[in-house]
Amino acid sequence: VVEGRPVYIGDWSAARIEAMIPDLTGAIVLTHQPQTVFTREDRPQPTEFDELVRTGAPRRASGETGESRTPLGTMRELLQEAGAAAMLRPSRGEHGTVYVLGNRNHPDDAVPSLVLAAEQYNMLVRMLRAELPVELRVEIQSRYHEDDPRSHNVIAELPGADPELRDEIVLIGAHLDSWHTAAGATDNADGVASAMEAMRILVSLETPPRRTIRIALWGGEEQGLLGSRAHVAEHFPEGSRGNEAVSVYFNDDPGTGPTYGFYMEENEEAKEIFDAWLKPFVGMGARRNVIQGIPSTDHLSFTRAGIPAFTAIKEYENYDTRTHHTNADHFERVRAADL
Repeated sequence: VVEGRPVYIGDWSAARIEAMIPDLTGAIVLTHQPQTVFTREDRPQPTEFDELVRTGAPRRASGETGESRTPLGTMRELLQEAGAAAMLRPSRGEHGTVYVLGNRNHPDDAVPSLVLAAEQYNMLVRMLRAELPVELRVEIQSRYHEDDPRSHNVIAELPGADPELRDEIVLIGAHLDSWHTAAGATDNADGVASAMEAMRILVSLETPPRRTIRIALWGGEEQGLLGSRAHVAEHFPEGSRGNEAVSVYFNDDPGTGPTYGFYMEENEEAKEIFDAWLKPFVGMGARRNVIQGIPSTDHLSFTRAGIPAFTAIKEYENYDTRTHHTNADHFERVRAADL
């Protein structure tokens, strides 16, 4: 627990920070200028455009995470040298939305870094500039889970019944892990629930599938697709005949609610098949498959090994502006009817 008057250095140069190192020892430091640019647009919905659109999360505009005169990496090093107690910075969300991530490259003894709601952070800076009395009490509780440093995948399958086809695998999946500010309801608990429900329905039919149908709930996706990458490396290494065992992987991750179609990863031949599959569901709200691919989710672990893999196109309303990696990603953000 640290208490004291915070020090605002958002407009300090690196030279000034270095000169003031003795005054920053044990200090609570506000590292960025007030947040003035916010994330106010969700990524485009590709099924609503005839032309190609950007399929990943929106690019961050300049100043979207607040400005600091000193590059953040340099600032971290100087504050670590000074022995600062804590670094505070604003979020790029508005209306109390807080985006929080992490960085595996930070050393274990890095200065603890906290993200505040922009409105609260900006108020602190205004008060300090007005020379009003500001006292903060910062408490951080963290621990390392060293008894088991691994993430874990959860795997289950329905064995195929056709002697000629049962060694072929149709794989569906989503990822279990989420960022720590909320429950990860839309990223990606809803995808996990959809995949599990698909398997429950298949079991309830009491009709064995011809091919083996496998579900995989990945761990470590947010740390770099670690779970799916490890699974592919172990079971389907590139160049092995194992690639031929997986007919297709269906991934359910970015976005929430209904499935409008699939990103086809520039695979024209597969798109013809997917278009035929999707057609009967247009009356239920399905839209179309798009030829584009999408980055940064578990299907990439398979495509890199030469395995056909495709991610569902979901609803993006309020996804990037409100729930994706934020403190608002709880159950209330999931619409059960859409699922």
